[in-house]
Amino acid sequence: MHHSLSYKSKQFFWLIIKLSIVIGCLYFIYTKLLENKQFNFAVFYNKLIENNLFSFKNMFFLGVFSVLNWGIEITKWKSLVQFIKNISFFNAAKQSLASLTTSLITPNRIGEYGAKAMYFDKKYRKQILGLNLIGNFYQMLMTLIFGSMGFGYFVLNHKIEIDFYPILKILLLAIIIVSVLFFALNYFNLKWFSLEKAKNFIKKIPKKLNLKTAILSLLRYVVFSHQFYFLLLIFKVDISYVDAILAITSVYLIASIIPMLSLFDVVLKGSVAIWVFSFFNIAPLTILSVTTLMWILNFVFPAIIGSYFVLTFKPNLAE
Repeated sequence: MHHSLSYKSKQFFWLIIKLSIVIGCLYFIYTKLLENKQFNFAVFYNKLIENNLFSFKNMFFLGVFSVLNWGIEITKWKSLVQFIKNISFFNAAKQSLASLTTSLITPNRIGEYGAKAMYFDKKYRKQILGLNLIGNFYQMLMTLIFGSMGFGYFVLNHKIEIDFYPILKILLLAIIIVSVLFFALNYFNLKWFSLEKAKNFIKKIPKKLNLKTAILSLLRYVVFSHQFYFLLLIFKVDISYVDAILAITSVYLIASIIPMLSLFDVVLKGSVAIWVFSFFNIAPLTILSVTTLMWILNFVFPAIIGSYFVLTFKPNLAE
């Protein structure tokens, strides 16, 4: 009797968690789009109509970009997981989209790690966290490489003066925090974490898998930066291809360096993009419209699909 009760209470607990994630995610999307003081939805919608965004050609190409973006991400996750076990493309899609929905309401999208791990047996969970970290590391690496080149050229070209002192302070603080954490984890020799184990795990990952992950991360970066460029074309922005790509890579670099709640991502990228594109005399409303559309196409729609997978997720209650 007691066992069935605890099983029932676990089921109920999981139902509450799943509903909270989905309701939280949908509520944040709603507030970002319809109750955002900085953003007028009616003006935004009129801008879309005015620029013929809903034409079949535009919708088709924007859809292709988003499907490619997520298709590459899912392929990357599937190939990483293959290191420990084979999963189908559909399962990789389910895990990737459900973890996106979960991550939207967590600081720095940290929820993605826990959500993906929940799909696997306990014995695999630490490795899944490690694989997810590797996938995100390569994606961040592409942002840093191309962003640094783009931003470097952009700063020199526009003779922008930057006060590096606050940036150095933040970097120094981050290094201190990470060092203290690593020291504490190893000094107290916590069962669930060991730097030695982490190093051994990373060493075990074949070069071929590292290379494949890096190539897929590069492809994904090329896809979403060109989706941004395609939106600039739809809004008839007068900017050369080279200038646009340099500005886009700069926006992604600055936005990824500033740690922020993922739900504010659209606001953050919007304000960074407005500042970067102001050097090309482009109206803030146009840039805000582009960053909002990027967010809708690559986060909102996939997160809504992910909500279904969160709700249909069946945890292993026997644990």
